[in-house]
Amino acid sequence: MLSQIDWARPWYDAVRPAFARLDAGVACVADALNAACAPLALVNRRGLPLRFVPQDDLPEGRAYEEFIGATGCVPTRENLHDFFNGLVWLTFPRIKQQLNALQAAQIALAGVGKSRGAARDGATIFDENAALLVVRAGAEGEQLVAALRAHGWIEALYERRARFGHGAGADAEVWLFGHALMEKLVAPRKAITAHTRVVVAGDDYFALPHEARRAWIDRQVADELAAEGLSTACFTPLPVLGVPGWWEGQDHAFYADTTVFRPRRAV
Repeated sequence: MLSQIDWARPWYDAVRPAFARLDAGVACVADALNAACAPLALVNRRGLPLRFVPQDDLPEGRAYEEFIGATGCVPTRENLHDFFNGLVWLTFPRIKQQLNALQAAQIALAGVGKSRGAARDGATIFDENAALLVVRAGAEGEQLVAALRAHGWIEALYERRARFGHGAGADAEVWLFGHALMEKLVAPRKAITAHTRVVVAGDDYFALPHEARRAWIDRQVADELAAEGLSTACFTPLPVLGVPGWWEGQDHAFYADTTVFRPRRAV
């Protein structure tokens, strides 16, 4: 199963360190994740130890999110979807914990039901399909975000491509979060699009090494979610293969393809 993943692809930069901590000799996904999870002492929103358990441990009729919130147990199947979900728990545990708290709280208020409501819908979309766009505080970052929100793809991703990267010289970088998004990118297609949340960071952030930037994002976004809540309105679309440096042939014509880089709909 894992042989399908091309770990050299930049969209796996966020979770690659977590994958490197897994014991390749453990055949069961849940067992491998538990072994990597134990030294981190991860917990759920109630402070219960986080454990990855077989899908059959989820009682019939019980909501997945509520079960995690009540027990600390994450039902896990032997597939890429749940494998990436586990890697995200190992990479961004505070954000995952806060998303689970939001989802469980909404279920407690309204039940499972057919309609999830704006807050739970936003948390589910975040969990499954989000990317985090970290931008430097200041005019450059504001202009980049404004261009993206206006679907000014050529300006944001082609003309400002030098602004993207890692390290002190960059003004923007993208970290994937959604585990369904990671699964889709095992077979990359130009049309794959993330729901993107903007995270504003100071100059000090861009001087940090990878692990310290990861930890900063985990704390910052979790704190923002706890303070502000979540809805679908916070996201802006971003075709993942359009992130500068993430795909071959990103010339002007690449971004002029309106079947993928679509104009913003008139309000």
